[in-house]
Amino acid sequence: MFNSLRIAFFSLLLLGTIGTKSYGQTNNTPKQPNIVFIISDDHAYQAIGAYGGKLMTTPNIDRIAKEGAIFQNSFVTNSICGPSRATLLTGKYSHQNGYPLNEKKFDVNQFLFSRLLQENNYQTAWVGKWHLGNLPQGFDYFNILRGQGNYYNPDFISSHKDTIQQNGYVTNIITEKSLAWLNSRDQNKPFCLVVGEKATHREWIPDLPDLGAYDAIQFPLPTNFYDTYEGRDAAMRQDMTVEKTMRMNEDVKVHMDYKTGDFKRLNDEQRAVLKKYYDGVTKEFDEKKLTGKELSAWKFQRYMKDYLAVAKSMDRNIGKILDYLDKNNLVENTVLIYVSDQGFYLGEHGWFDKRFMYEESLKTPFLIRYPKMIKPGTNITRFASNIDWAPTILDLAHVKIPAEVQGISLVPLLKNNQIKQWKDELYYHYYEYPEPHHVSPHFGIRTTQYKLIRFYNATTTWEFYDLKNDPSEMKNGIDEKKYQSTIANLKTKLNLLIDKYQDKEAKAILEKENQLKK
Repeated sequence: MFNSLRIAFFSLLLLGTIGTKSYGQTNNTPKQPNIVFIISDDHAYQAIGAYGGKLMTTPNIDRIAKEGAIFQNSFVTNSICGPSRATLLTGKYSHQNGYPLNEKKFDVNQFLFSRLLQENNYQTAWVGKWHLGNLPQGFDYFNILRGQGNYYNPDFISSHKDTIQQNGYVTNIITEKSLAWLNSRDQNKPFCLVVGEKATHREWIPDLPDLGAYDAIQFPLPTNFYDTYEGRDAAMRQDMTVEKTMRMNEDVKVHMDYKTGDFKRLNDEQRAVLKKYYDGVTKEFDEKKLTGKELSAWKFQRYMKDYLAVAKSMDRNIGKILDYLDKNNLVENTVLIYVSDQGFYLGEHGWFDKRFMYEESLKTPFLIRYPKMIKPGTNITRFASNIDWAPTILDLAHVKIPAEVQGISLVPLLKNNQIKQWKDELYYHYYEYPEPHHVSPHFGIRTTQYKLIRFYNATTTWEFYDLKNDPSEMKNGIDEKKYQSTIANLKTKLNLLIDKYQDKEAKAILEKENQLKK
């Protein structure tokens, strides 16, 4: 009888031990951290203080770098909004996750990092901009903007699949909804919250308190603002210049119709404040009677003033999230990440928007704080890209990364940014053509010093840049004799990357080109 009681006692003890395990882990597994992943839209690294930007101060985004790590060479694999989010979710290139273009329907039934987190006891949520043509999967909760979303009084679609117009400014509302979910979550489980910012997407309508915040500043024109695109056929064909493409009404907000676009959603108070401010802008425009280069320069100033004012609101709201983590004792065991879905042109080459494989749109902010692992003020110059975001999240969560994921975890760099063996090449492929900006599709390779791009469809050309000697990418050196061996080597590496990432379209284009040469 004694033996029977002893067996029963140990059986109950074992069951009790199993029942009290938290976070779905064994005793040998570290505690899983919480994850807050903030992804903004079109936020240029040039407009972030931590990246050396002089255009504005970003104290809250900078704080993440100060208390964690900043990646100086963080890139995207396809510089456009929806596809970048699809890459975040899957850790795969656009040709593998099936979402190379905007305004399509993303296949949510494929592997998603969030679904794998759910299977490993995480509670998951996405709040804000989603923009993938369907409703989220792999999230216990979502409250997403309808489509691109609106700056004022936007529509949100909730997990209950109802659509409700919310009164207020979009960045403030996204923060409020994010913090509300954090307050309502299960306190006994780890969480992963994705905050999808609408800012700083076109048409750059600031929050009421930020109107005119930068009006006293005369921003310097980028040195290549009046670029003539000599030797760069694809650049000549684009339609994304401040001079010609930026619309006087919707973008610059001169003589605009308050009954159209975002403005038709305004309530009386919002309309009165915005109308007073932009009527002043219209008056200035009418009085100056500008033409030619002077008009282009004036439009650039207006672009900067609105764009940066929108970013100012976002930085302030990121500060609210930081404050929440502080006040709720969540800093030590929470991974906080800030990224943009891609870079953006702030007048470089005379442009706004993104798409091209040139640095301003290829390079994107990536800042991360996790006190348990990352030393404050860590500066990382090694390569990272948005295919690496999902595997990094999984690795930090102590979840096995599936073999189908094409990116790699950045955790080894976070633990030791002096690690010797690391990738020093990036593969890129952009697809959308002709609308909205007539940027020819292209793919290419970027190394620590060089960049090789193959344009196709609208134009069939190669471009080569020596980034050390031509950081602004003004001179296409594809035909220069001194670079021919370097270019040949890059073409070999490009083919290897195309094979590695299984890009059949790019492979077929190069094979056809090689056959024509024979």
